[in-house]
Amino acid sequence: MTAESIGKLVVIGVGLIGGSFALALKRSGATARVVGVGRSRENLDAAKRGGIIDHALALDEPWSDEVADADLVLLATPVGQMPSLFAAMAPRLGAHTVLTDAGSTKCDVIAAARATLGPALARFVPGHPIAGTEHSGATAAFEALFRDKQVVLTPLAETQADALARVSACWTQCGAVVRHLDPLRHDAIFAAVSHLPHALVFALMDELAARRDANECFGLAGSGLRDFSRLASGQPEMWRDVCLANREALRGELDAYRQALGRVDALLAASDGAALLRLFERARSARADWLERTRGGDEV
Repeated sequence: MTAESIGKLVVIGVGLIGGSFALALKRSGATARVVGVGRSRENLDAAKRGGIIDHALALDEPWSDEVADADLVLLATPVGQMPSLFAAMAPRLGAHTVLTDAGSTKCDVIAAARATLGPALARFVPGHPIAGTEHSGATAAFEALFRDKQVVLTPLAETQADALARVSACWTQCGAVVRHLDPLRHDAIFAAVSHLPHALVFALMDELAARRDANECFGLAGSGLRDFSRLASGQPEMWRDVCLANREALRGELDAYRQALGRVDALLAASDGAALLRLFERARSARADWLERTRGGDEV
């Protein structure tokens, strides 16, 4: 099954990720019709005006009827919403409808799918596009978001080969590079490289804002804080759900980070400038090597 055979695509959650996926497939000619489903009528109307979707349904409308004849359904909502959406879709999914998601965590999403999808589980392909910006909503979507970015798929033992091929072909059509990971390994890695940085920056901005001299601090802050704090512009609901869904792995990473901060504190207490310099140099080198190898990831 190829991306060109996607006659009807249903996108649940027409924001940056879902909207960009729909745009890329529509403009490449890979899908003929896109139905958008979401909570906000205002956002759905914006998606329709922008040519992202052809038909819109709010979640308080009979949206689940649309999945019966869909070739592909993309679930691009915060992961905390997915269990109830799976349950609503399960009885209505067509016999050949393929379902995938774009959640930043995988073990919790897979557990919800196993609990609700029944026979349709074999046509579910868990996924995670490693792309994003600090902006959200349909107006933030753009066709090239996934170009040259990685998309991680975590297929199950039960996943049908043609379902996996269909989802892979769609992401390839969007310009992405597809790779596979075990779900547990996925969640462990992203706890370190994505969920931890978000938790840290949200915590920092909250702590700074609560200070008595917050206005003075922010008034004097420059590009360092602006660049470091970019992730705090992400969607709070989405990142709350991600952190809770992957909380055990994230707590382990928080503990490791506390230990790293403790080592820095010990060097400061000892006025050990030579060791502090070596640490900073190692960190700078590690970042330069990473950017050289990958050109950097930009998932928010």
